[in-house]
Amino acid sequence: MKLYHSITSPYVRKIDVQIAECGITGIERVSASGTPVAPDDAVIARNPLGKIPALEREDGPTLYDSRVITQFLDEMSGAGLYSKGPRRWDTMVVEATADGILDAAILIVYETRIRPEDKRFPAWVEGQWAKIDRAVEVLETRWIDHLNGPFDMGQIAVGCALGYLDFRHASRNWRKGRPKLTAWEAAFAKRPSMIATVPTA
Repeated sequence: MKLYHSITSPYVRKIDVQIAECGITGIERVSASGTPVAPDDAVIARNPLGKIPALEREDGPTLYDSRVITQFLDEMSGAGLYSKGPRRWDTMVVEATADGILDAAILIVYETRIRPEDKRFPAWVEGQWAKIDRAVEVLETRWIDHLNGPFDMGQIAVGCALGYLDFRHASRNWRKGRPKLTAWEAAFAKRPSMIATVPTA
């Protein structure tokens, strides 16, 4: 299999952490780049949305959207990062919350990197941050017991999402007023899989 990736993509980081945690081998990395206005042709050939990660398989169509790939790899490895029973739905909601944080955080980055300065919309940026702020608050108040529970994909997703906020939006200080989530993230970030995948560019 081939994983089309970028070393700074937080969605790819989720998968890299999962691969490390589950001991999955045999996946070739293929570097890809691009933006919504200048997508990567190699990625488009495998994912019409032009987005990474994309996992090319020999025995089926390319998988895309990180949550599709993580569930595929979990089933393939038998790691059980998606629980059985009611906790499974909690895990998936936590993962979706983390991915929503990433969606909004990346849109803020695109606003300043891609949109011409005279066309930028500060209120829209603040609207995206408001989504992030609400989601982080829910992780602190509603989901902290889940995060402190058995290891699962929701925890990986949240760890990567919070890491991306530090990477691209550190000045926003998501930790302020959130001691429980701050403590959880500090401990989770020490996992070898997280240390090995910290973005550096």
